Amino acid sequence: TNEHGVHSPFVFNLLTKCFYDKKPKPEYQILTNYRKSLLENKNFIEVTDFGAGSKVFKSNKRQISKIASTAGISPKRAELLFRVTNYFKPQNILEIGTSLGLASSALTLGSKESFLLSLEGCQNTQSVAENLFNKQFPDFNFDFVNSEFSKFLHEGSANICSWDLIYFDGNHSKKATLEYFNLLLPTINNDSIWIFDDIHWSPEMEEAWEIIKNHSKVKVTIDTFQWGFVFFRYEQEKEHFVIRA
Repeated sequence: TNEHGVHSPFVFNLLTKCFYDKKPKPEYQILTNYRKSLLENKNFIEVTDFGAGSKVFKSNKRQISKIASTAGISPKRAELLFRVTNYFKPQNILEIGTSLGLASSALTLGSKESFLLSLEGCQNTQSVAENLFNKQFPDFNFDFVNSEFSKFLHEGSANICSWDLIYFDGNHSKKATLEYFNLLLPTINNDSIWIFDDIHWSPEMEEAWEIIKNHSKVKVTIDTFQWGFVFFRYEQEKEHFVIRA
């Protein structure tokens, strides 16, 4: 449950130098400011939901501030995501599910030299994120694409490069999660990091997570309850960890 039970040097260093790094970072304030801009936005948008639906919202007409406070990534998770990208310094990042860009801001801030490609199925939600990104991060290298995830991946549009980090926060269903997993496998390199959000969201998401863990190309997984981290390092022994983070 913590670093003391971990004997893999790779995972031990990741936990002690990244996951459990308690030092304050100046970028945390930038993440707070981005969130504050969304929390102060009382406008309503019509949301098109292509995924497994919302456990919070009953209507597709949603207030931006409410989406940010209930459906967006938490401040603690945003800071962890920042530390992960800052630790690994991925060159190319793919995000499946932009929403309002709370996770996107953490991904780009953590590795300012990286390229971020972020997919969002709902045009209205993506426009909010893109407008705020252009205002707050004008010098960052990013591209927001409005597309259904499955369509984009089936067309091979994501195969433009090998992705050093992929953050899966889109369709929380077993079928879609495994579909994305298999479609993106050709893009991995030895150091690729994949992060799956909400792996315990439903029994079928837990089934998907078990299938991913047991895949022959997957070497190390870390279950933090909210997120499932996947590593493909061929030199590693196959190991699975459950870590409180």
